[in-house]
Amino acid sequence: MIEISEGWKKLYPGAIIGILVMRGVENPPRHAGLDSLGKDIESQLRAKFLAGGREALKAHPVLAAYESYYRRFRKTYHVALQLESVVWKNRGIPSVSSMVKAMFMAELSNMLLTAGHDLAKTEPPLRLDVGRGTETYTALGGEQKAVKESDMMISDAAGVISSIIGGPDQRTSISADTRSLLFTVYAPPGIGAPLVRSHLEDLRGYVGMVSPEAVAERMATIPAE
Repeated sequence: MIEISEGWKKLYPGAIIGILVMRGVENPPRHAGLDSLGKDIESQLRAKFLAGGREALKAHPVLAAYESYYRRFRKTYHVALQLESVVWKNRGIPSVSSMVKAMFMAELSNMLLTAGHDLAKTEPPLRLDVGRGTETYTALGGEQKAVKESDMMISDAAGVISSIIGGPDQRTSISADTRSLLFTVYAPPGIGAPLVRSHLEDLRGYVGMVSPEAVAERMATIPAE
């Protein structure tokens, strides 16, 4: 399903990549059951973090692992900022389409960085590697991104489809017509396979709520060993 570079293994020992492939999905603009569950997740996040303040949120071991990675690039983990928005600014989980919302729900609930793609738009083989600072791609919204040197990235035969710092690409983005999904989870050292696996299970469940006939063709956690 995905080729793993030796460079990734050497640079990030202890890191994990998660893969979930689902076929036979539908992607309606909204789904009442998913929206209701999203509200529940928002309430759970506020109950979990509101009293402890932002420092308690930042001290969470999952967020701390990502913050350590992002500091290499002088960036802040954007999922932590989104969590702050939900918990302290009372904002909801973004609702772009049902499949994208399912991804956001799992991402915020478990705090694990996830990229979603229309599998039919990808061109095998997929490859996990680290950037050399020369790769470029068109990110969501049409912005041109340069992959940071040493940043984790995934590419297919046509080019980069995501990087941690740059985010997912536009070419393989999920749309209303998407019927097959590829989700990838970037987990830096300090996260571990059990958390990634649980996250993938949650994501599969959220997709299945909208598309009961959908089939999880592949679910895997791959360590940097």
